[in-house]
Amino acid sequence: MTAAERFFCAEDARTRGDPMAGTAPRATVWVLIEHRGGWPVNGFDGLELDPGTKALVFSAAQEAWARVLLVRRHGRRGEDGPGRWAVLRQEGSTCRQHWGIWSRDEDLAGIATALRTPGELGRPPVVLVCAHAQHDPCCAVRGRPVAGALSERWPELVWECSHVGGDRFAANVVVAPDGVYYGGLDAGSAVDTIGEHLAGRVRAEHLRGYTDLTPPQQAAVAAALGRFGPAGRHDYTVGETVRDGDHWRIRLAARPPHPQVVDVELQARRAPPHRLTCRGPQTSSAVVYEAVAVRRG
Repeated sequence: MTAAERFFCAEDARTRGDPMAGTAPRATVWVLIEHRGGWPVNGFDGLELDPGTKALVFSAAQEAWARVLLVRRHGRRGEDGPGRWAVLRQEGSTCRQHWGIWSRDEDLAGIATALRTPGELGRPPVVLVCAHAQHDPCCAVRGRPVAGALSERWPELVWECSHVGGDRFAANVVVAPDGVYYGGLDAGSAVDTIGEHLAGRVRAEHLRGYTDLTPPQQAAVAAALGRFGPAGRHDYTVGETVRDGDHWRIRLAARPPHPQVVDVELQARRAPPHRLTCRGPQTSSAVVYEAVAVRRG
């Protein structure tokens, strides 16, 4: 295959102008496992680990509805010594974390215990950059430069991670356990976007959504941010959500200085079929939520 014939899903999506709002997968609990070697295409599921320990972690993660991601520091694959693991949990506006280390497969059993305990308050968020080349080339081509730029600025917060969903929106960055997905980033916009996030200002431009909300609710918050400006992660609270066929009416309550109540109307539609990943030759039609009205309540 020549360079001209090679397909890159993220490049194609940017050319089309695919909307990102409302595309964040649902998740409120995250399991991170540092793995410095190559990542299988299916991430944690493909690792050759002690079967009993692997089954224990997998079962506990399923029970907690947790997402399991492999992580590594940018540019440090050859490091020796124990790896780290973490359980990150979002409970409303409260974020908790539990960290451990592992040298033997059996050490990962601590994850199962951590999934059943509250975890610590007050730790800074983790910034995850999808750079999973085996899953999708765009995640590596676009993700690794972003991981490098963010790691240079916030070396203790940033990890490369395995597949987080939405390959066509690479580079994808997830702030956890805040539960905020950003997409369509490059090195410059990533530093600006995450810098704003860490300062308590979520912007609409690269926002895919909040992982504790449904897709139309995510799109409604993004529309409010676009209309009234940046806001803190929990400055908007979703209230009444009404669906009438493909039409949604969602009421948001907001903290000052934003309007006390914001009403958002959305129209859902199916986009034309396109290839949405680099590796999948089949086409698929994504659901798009278009804001048709954003007004003070």
